[in-house]
Amino acid sequence: MTAVAKITSKGQTTIPADIRAALQVGPGDKLAWEVLEAGVVQVRRVQPLDMEFLQAMEGTLDEWAGAADEEAYRDL
Repeated sequence: MTAVAKITSKGQTTIPADIRAALQVGPGDKLAWEVLEAGVVQVRRVQPLDMEFLQAMEGTLDEWAGAADEEAYRDL
């Protein structure tokens, strides 16, 4: 399925109805955007469990945020 939408001067766009239906999203739902290779963007609906999990994990990952860790684990 392909749909086209314009971006406003404020960086906003309307998600076409067919796409909203396929993603099963509506007002208040959250979307996750991931940039892939060659300018391809993947969009998915964020499940409420995803947000709760990510917020719970966020505070536990500080110890892995150093430059040495980034260098050591970059290719994993």
